[in-house]
Amino acid sequence: MIKKTGSAKWSGGLKDGKGSVSTQSGALKDQPYGFNTRFEDGAGTNPEELIGAAHAGCFSMALSNILGEKDLVADEIATTATVMMEKQDGGFAITKIHLELTAKIPGASDEVFQECAKTAEKNCPVSKVLAGAEISMTATLL
Repeated sequence: MIKKTGSAKWSGGLKDGKGSVSTQSGALKDQPYGFNTRFEDGAGTNPEELIGAAHAGCFSMALSNILGEKDLVADEIATTATVMMEKQDGGFAITKIHLELTAKIPGASDEVFQECAKTAEKNCPVSKVLAGAEISMTATLL
């Protein structure tokens, strides 16, 4: 079993408090986050963009694996995950995630590319853990 960790620290109230997030690898170390970075345009990060980055990264790796099974190797896979959060009864919820994919894959037909992208969308580990949210995708072969 592979285990990776992310951590957060928080102090203060919701609107006036401050927090930081870190990752086991050190890629993020005490990166600031707070109400202003989540609900306004403050400097720092927030859980939704971290989920988006994780989803985009996982999906891109899964697609690379699936392409490899068809003897295809991408020159480039570029994925942006847009995470949408809406106010609902009792608070906020992540309700949708849209994957925007562009890829340059020598020798791939659009049909094979779309098939591989759909398989990656449904089967990357982060897609599976986020199954409670609607996950959509746009895939463009360059």
